[in-house]
Order: sequence, then C-alpha cells, then structure tokens
Amino acid sequence: MHDIADLERRGVVGVFLASEAFADAARLQGAALGFPVPCVLVPHPVQDRTDAELRAVAEEVCPAVVAAVTSGTGSGRSPSG
Repeated sequence: MHDIADLERRGVVGVFLASEAFADAARLQGAALGFPVPCVLVPHPVQDRTDAELRAVAEEVCPAVVAAVTSGTGSGRSPSG
C-alpha cells in the first residue's frame, strides 16, 4: 500500500490487488495514508488454488485491473464493500 501511494504521488498509476479478506485493512491503511486506494480484490483464499484456478481468477479480475489503472479510480471491487 505504501509503495502504491508513493508511486501515485509521483504520477505513476498503480492498483492494490489483494484477497477479499484484506478489504478492511486496505481501506483503513489507505485512509491512514490519506490515499483513496485504487483496489481490486480477488476471492479468498489465494494460496490453496491450483494454477488453473489462479488463471481463472486473473482472467475474471483483469478488466477491473485495467479499468483501475486507466481511470485512476480503482473501479474494481472496492475495499469499502
């Protein structure tokens, strides 16, 4: 989160990609940093998924990641709900 906030302040677009289990943490840390986090959340858990399952999740969220980095609004799944 700190890296993305720093890059955004330097004009480099980024997006926070994390498991849904970390939505509250992302929202709280973004607020603490004074940074409205562009965020895309993926279904939890991640570590137990097969390569094929991870590929399917990546394909599912890819449009949200592209939207987040091209619009700068984090229009993927929001950490606020």
